[in-house]
Amino acid sequence: MSLRTITPKRSAAALAATCAVALCTAIPATAAPPDLGSKINGDAVNRHLIALQRIADQNAGNRASGLPGYEASVDYVVGKLRGAGFDVTTPEFTYQAYYLDSFSLAVAGQPTEGDVLEYSPATPPGGLTAPLAVAPVDDTPGCEATDYDGTNLTGTVVLVQRGSCTFADKQRVAADLGAAGVIIYNNVDGPLNGTLGDPEAARIPSAGVTKQVGEALAGQAGAEVKLDIQARLETVTTRNVVAQTRTGRPDNVVMAGAHLDSVPEGAGINDNGSGSAGLLETALRMGGSPAVNNAVRFAFWGAEESGLVGSTKYVQSLTFEQQLDIALYLNFDMIGSPNAGYFAYDGDDSDGVGAGPGPQGSAQIEQDFVAAMAAQGVAVEGDDFDGRSDYGEFIAVGIPSGGLNTGAEVVKTDAQVAKWGGTAGIAFDPNYHTAGDNLANVDRVALERNAKALATVVEGYSQSTEGVNGIQSREERAQQRPAQGALMAHRLDAANGHLNRA
Repeated sequence: MSLRTITPKRSAAALAATCAVALCTAIPATAAPPDLGSKINGDAVNRHLIALQRIADQNAGNRASGLPGYEASVDYVVGKLRGAGFDVTTPEFTYQAYYLDSFSLAVAGQPTEGDVLEYSPATPPGGLTAPLAVAPVDDTPGCEATDYDGTNLTGTVVLVQRGSCTFADKQRVAADLGAAGVIIYNNVDGPLNGTLGDPEAARIPSAGVTKQVGEALAGQAGAEVKLDIQARLETVTTRNVVAQTRTGRPDNVVMAGAHLDSVPEGAGINDNGSGSAGLLETALRMGGSPAVNNAVRFAFWGAEESGLVGSTKYVQSLTFEQQLDIALYLNFDMIGSPNAGYFAYDGDDSDGVGAGPGPQGSAQIEQDFVAAMAAQGVAVEGDDFDGRSDYGEFIAVGIPSGGLNTGAEVVKTDAQVAKWGGTAGIAFDPNYHTAGDNLANVDRVALERNAKALATVVEGYSQSTEGVNGIQSREERAQQRPAQGALMAHRLDAANGHLNRA
């Protein structure tokens, strides 16, 4: 899961459709298993995680995009999908990869724990030294120039709370007012390992710290800050994996995706080997030529951890008509967190938190995931569309979206422990974005439950998306035609009787 923050209204540039999947061909269908969710076995999903762990172990301990471990992960997934009879493509894309060589932060002479915001510009060699300025905390901290009325930011390092707008916006506003650097502190417990989104958005050296560290620094306005960031950009070419069934309507495609890459720090077995493994096993159980009304397209994204790059470039590569062919998008990012919660994206914004509802139809997707988990005896909470995963660009172009996750760095509450078990006061995934995200730290009960719900919902939409976008299956249309015909005949008889009386 990326810590990138975007807004649902961000527009998508229309590029050439290099990543589009070929239209379905007329190939005889084989029967998809009834209730696909019941056919998903946790051991089979876990086997894919074992494979991804071994790939990481053989490739410097990670599966990050642009590095050999990611390429080996792509080869593994492609081989499985082609063996199951799918049409598979691996569209390439390039992006600017960010490599951090060193980082340090000290305030008032005291070393201060923190991390770089991805794509932060480097400081001069040896770092920069400047006084600390503190942004007031309001509903939009550091998001508008007026937030700093009466404060001279020239040559300072600005401390600002997370929230309301993107990290990129916060550092841009500070830069426009003359700041030399920015420190953003979390508004919830846990580390802040964020991104500025892309190199073009990066203006000044930017770091992130925890809520506790930030609140302590807020009382030290004027203290000397020494910030040292040594980093570089390199152009990287990598791939997505896109696989589509050979059966079903190609103009009403059910699309489901998960990012395949890890962060460079570790193997990424929960983030996001778990989502990839659940998605892959669903695809293998469904098969490449199932008896479906709607084609199903499975995507395994690259460079999500670098700012949702693979999924964003894919959506932007589609023409408007090709985007219309996608009925809905389902996203699975971290479904085996070791201190698991159970979350479905809040499609109707019933929680009233953050970014608002998804595009029309997203509320129905949320309801269907809630029902699929309830069938297993699991109560689900809503999760805001905060732009931190690969649904971002799909939402931006109006495609109904939803999905499941089990939580990242946010701390689990007592109420959530009462509901789901686990441990209060620690993160859903204490190993988030660290070397500890490995095969030993996965909740396999949560993994199987989410994978079953994933498969159930994907299979349901493969038959009909009427509840999401109003498009019925062939069977539903066939059942309605006799009734519609009888109604039309009645109306014609009534009209003829009226004419005969006239």
